[in-house]
Amino acid sequence: MKPEDIEKKLFVSDSAKYGDKYIEHLLEQYKIYVNSSEKISDRRQKTNEFFLGLNSALVALLGFVLTKTFITETTAIVLLSSIAGAIICYLWYRMISSYKGLNGGKLKVIHAIEARLPLALYDTEWDVLARGEDKQVYWPFTHIELLVPWIFISIYLILILVGIPWHRIFCCLHCLLCH
Repeated sequence: MKPEDIEKKLFVSDSAKYGDKYIEHLLEQYKIYVNSSEKISDRRQKTNEFFLGLNSALVALLGFVLTKTFITETTAIVLLSSIAGAIICYLWYRMISSYKGLNGGKLKVIHAIEARLPLALYDTEWDVLARGEDKQVYWPFTHIELLVPWIFISIYLILILVGIPWHRIFCCLHCLLCH
């Protein structure tokens, strides 16, 4: 949505028609909206903590199982757990992407409100940070955050490759090809 479309949708009443309390109500709504944006960031952080803890525990458990047992005894457990872990990580990645979109939308609305306030704090901060386009100035956390689920997916893929009974597959192929 273009900034002018956001402003048109956002400001349904001008100050002259609204009355004396326009600025007071605008500031109050702004505070509530900024607070809701911060709550989304808090929820996002809690979500990341949950998935990071879950995946760390699962990888540690699978690593323990692989080092303390024979691979033939645990093949199904390792394969199924790794597949489940990879799926969980993909869902985690999608949730981060969703939070990124939600936060981005909220910041656009905040920028539009700030255009009518004496200070445009969030928009100015974003400019100071080169709008996240220069890694030397600021590398948006979301760019880093989105890599973490893929790192765990890579670990799960390695565990899947380790868990596949390759020797059995090669023996079966050898028997089929030689007979």
